[in-house]
Amino acid sequence: MSAQPPSAIELEIAQRYDQEHARACLQPQAPGLTGRLVLWREERLVRNALKVAGEPGLILDVACGVGRFWPVLAEHANRVILATDPSQDILDHALTHHPQSLLKRVKTFQSSAFTIGLSENAVDCIFCMQLFQHLTNPEHRLAMLGEFYRVSRDTVMVAVRLDGRFQSAGSGTEGPLPSKTEVESEFRQAGFRLLSHQDFFPGCARMRIYVLGKTS
Repeated sequence: MSAQPPSAIELEIAQRYDQEHARACLQPQAPGLTGRLVLWREERLVRNALKVAGEPGLILDVACGVGRFWPVLAEHANRVILATDPSQDILDHALTHHPQSLLKRVKTFQSSAFTIGLSENAVDCIFCMQLFQHLTNPEHRLAMLGEFYRVSRDTVMVAVRLDGRFQSAGSGTEGPLPSKTEVESEFRQAGFRLLSHQDFFPGCARMRIYVLGKTS
């Protein structure tokens, strides 16, 4: 696994994440009820997506941040977890967020999500919960999906923010969001078929987790 330099858009998003996470780490209090409910819902969606993907044994967490979902990914005792992020500082900081028993299950390396330092068909499944949501340019989404297609030999789990009724101006998203039709067309264009989708809020497609399968 060779380190690949992050793209400009990844550096921008990583810097924003670094700042937000630094502020969170300065707050000693436990997360409030809303935060706990959001995490509970996200974890439930991830567990469901893993089942649809066939409980993959070798999974790559792309743009993993501090490993928010590593405990869920590690619930499968035989699963091997690779994790990559464009920021080495964030990867180093992730080591302070989890017990050693969990970290023994995770192999991290710095890499761009657009040029992942792995060979073709290197993992069973790619898992991307954060970075893809921030891509407002269709060319960027297609480029990342193409890299996911190259590295995964079976499935991809990706979270997407979609244009919808409940999207608010204060959501922190810069640029226009894709429609359901647009992003699903991009999935097919990149060589994937849709296996399932789950909305964070049922009936509201603001944030949706897709499970994609390679068509060949």
